[in-house]
Amino acid sequence: MTMTKPQTAPFGSWKSPITSDLIVSETIKLGGATLDGEDIYWLEGRPSEGGRYVLVRRTSDGKVADVTPAPFNVRTRVHEYGGAAFLIADRTIYFSNFADQRLYQQTPGSQPKPLTQEANRSYADYILDKARNRLIGVCEDQSNPDREPVNTLASVDLASGEVQVLVSGSDFYSSPRLSPDGSQLAWFSWNHPNMPWDSTWLWVASIQDDGSIGEASCIAGGEEESVSNPEWSPDGKLYFVSDRNNWWNLYRRESDGTIEPLCEMEAEFTFPHWVFGISTYTFASAKRLICTYTQQGSWYLASLDTKTKQLQPLEMPYTDIGSLQATADRLVFVAGSPTEPTAVVQMDWESGQQQILKRASNLEIDSGYLSVPEAIAFPTENNQTAYAWFYPPQNKDYTAPEGELPPLLVKSHGGPTAATSVTFNLKIQYWTSRGFGYLDVNYGGSTGYGRNYRQRLKNHWGIVDVNDCANAAKYLADTGRVDGDRLAITGGSAGGYTTLAALTFRDTFKAGASHYGVSDLEALAKETHKFESRYLDGLVGQYPQQQAIYKERSPIYHTERLSCPVIFFQGLEDKIVPPNQAEKMVESLKSKGLPVAYVPFEGEQHGFRRSENIKRALDGEFYFYSRVFGFEPADEIDPVEIMNLD
Repeated sequence: MTMTKPQTAPFGSWKSPITSDLIVSETIKLGGATLDGEDIYWLEGRPSEGGRYVLVRRTSDGKVADVTPAPFNVRTRVHEYGGAAFLIADRTIYFSNFADQRLYQQTPGSQPKPLTQEANRSYADYILDKARNRLIGVCEDQSNPDREPVNTLASVDLASGEVQVLVSGSDFYSSPRLSPDGSQLAWFSWNHPNMPWDSTWLWVASIQDDGSIGEASCIAGGEEESVSNPEWSPDGKLYFVSDRNNWWNLYRRESDGTIEPLCEMEAEFTFPHWVFGISTYTFASAKRLICTYTQQGSWYLASLDTKTKQLQPLEMPYTDIGSLQATADRLVFVAGSPTEPTAVVQMDWESGQQQILKRASNLEIDSGYLSVPEAIAFPTENNQTAYAWFYPPQNKDYTAPEGELPPLLVKSHGGPTAATSVTFNLKIQYWTSRGFGYLDVNYGGSTGYGRNYRQRLKNHWGIVDVNDCANAAKYLADTGRVDGDRLAITGGSAGGYTTLAALTFRDTFKAGASHYGVSDLEALAKETHKFESRYLDGLVGQYPQQQAIYKERSPIYHTERLSCPVIFFQGLEDKIVPPNQAEKMVESLKSKGLPVAYVPFEGEQHGFRRSENIKRALDGEFYFYSRVFGFEPADEIDPVEIMNLD
């Protein structure tokens, strides 16, 4: 057997089988795994269908078919980020349709029928109140353009479609959950200026004979506590997650009203509540709780004995696990790993056998083209430590010229209250298989490392995150793993702000890319949607009282300090970060004479969902760096117009 000798070629110019066409044509998004009797459902986000979210059903005989026909798009606009846009109960499907935001009702094989009227209302996170023939969920009323939307808990009558407000008065609500006997309702709420990972309250109330909600009791939460994920066990006890001891751990409310921790660990048992429907634990029985938790950036699956409180890890080949749904005989979840695409997985309790029901990608890629991430901890400001995942260049067909170090692309994740994922990501492999190093940074403020780590960003957005991204890149350059003269930074949304701030206020990076990123904090504070309208109070300071700080940290006001090329990608229908944020920055850089490129996308909102735009953004950014860093791509790429480039 003869082995092909790798070719010698500069980093960045390696030819890779992982193309943008392959990524957009062969990759979908998966989520929302749900059990209904013997049937299993999940959501598929399909770039090839304009980003449409389709509900898919797998029957007990293994047949898989779409449930929601085109043009229906299972997606809600509550909080703009949505989530929990469907419910399946007793072989009946209820879902929000993105185009009109009405609730629809459907049985498999039939056409969806509208349940609610067109009334400028959106719905999310609904449950079935079977005894009263209604849904209970979060309702966001946008009917009055002169005020911010009004959020409530509301019921929708399944016979008439009538909507009735059940709970109101707070700015935000989430996770209405009925007790097994239908007599009590639990939920959590929060108010401006807090975000749900800062301060929330968990409530319980009895349901009256007429269906109204009785006087509510607050059983957990407060100004310095984030509670979430309430769920009733089969025997009627209320469980939830709280960070009262720094870490998002599991708790239970006992029959006498006391709150009891279940397994105190330096681990997080939930995600930040950006979207509805987060399911990080579920009940196989009253005595057995199945949960997932994260430590040092990786997620694990475990079984918890609710009586002895003993936690038993379950061996899994996955590092990212969520969307848990269990019965007495099986578990369904969504998971992935650095070398395995996200998949819907079914596990049989008796045999322990696992079965992959659907993969986000069926591509079979030789491991010789795949970079496996390495967890790194690096020193940063104030004698602290921050964390990242480093993907070195990897392509079995190539080696670099002796003495050459690879360019590095630093990824600043969005949120900023979020975290990186080490699930197999073809977009990352696109870069590493062409000869780039890729560094995914969990800067201070990221989740998964406890409340104290999360609070590092309080009043310091644009400082802590920027320092950590810059120090992460310097750490790799100083240790001789990457080329310190070819450091680039990229990010979307909040990560786009960190990118622009790093390029403006630091001299570490030589180029960068902003994907729908923030350049003007003051404009963001004035123009963004309700959910995030007071987010900056905790990240930057109160507005307008501290307007000077907003301007001080906004790249748009300090373009004289920016001295490297930048490319911008922007959806023209983005309501979270409006297009004028990018356009003002582009004009400023253009007038200054700096190399700058602007790629707008018609019909896109916050994040790109259409395959042609995902492809254009990926290839366009790579083309931009090829011109800036002076290497020749192996593939023909549609050029991007770069203004002021000699």
